[in-house]
Amino acid sequence: MTRALFIIDVQNDFTEGGSLGVHGGAAVAAGISRYLAANPGRYDSVFASRDWHSATGDNGGHFASTEAPDFVTTWPVHCVAGTTGAEYHPQLATSGVTVHVRKGQGKPAYSIFEGLTDDGETVPAALDSRGVDEIDVVGIATDYCVLASALGARAAGRRVRVFTDLVAGVDAASSAAALEQLAAADVALEHS
Repeated sequence: MTRALFIIDVQNDFTEGGSLGVHGGAAVAAGISRYLAANPGRYDSVFASRDWHSATGDNGGHFASTEAPDFVTTWPVHCVAGTTGAEYHPQLATSGVTVHVRKGQGKPAYSIFEGLTDDGETVPAALDSRGVDEIDVVGIATDYCVLASALGARAAGRRVRVFTDLVAGVDAASSAAALEQLAAADVALEHS
């Protein structure tokens, strides 16, 4: 069996002080780094995704432009390509990342499966070429991109675990609902 880790959107704009920061985001970044340091060689591949939105336009309606964001389908401007907000959080150790994925280029994108690797490969193709059949998922935000990415991995036929101590969500109630939805989809919810 070949195992991969998905690190979802641990970016400056999604952590405290960012334009769409979630409570606990910096702790998740540091926790993932500690986890990787304590488990060298555990993963055959480590994928890390980032929102990488276009600087112009509303990115397919993803950015609120004429009204206040609803924080469900429209959001404040965040993770614009090439900005500090789009970079990985400084407490996230990225030296072990083997596959970088950018998503949301000009359109809404929540799942890592909607992105492309730096080599222009789709995530399913990257998983297939590496023979990945098990995926552990960590990152931000539990109720949006972590949820969509873990469900995408299940839909792609992989066995999936989400480490609940290494995720942070936008809202407590929607994060709890997301975890229930993941459990119902046969995603294992575990502590790292």
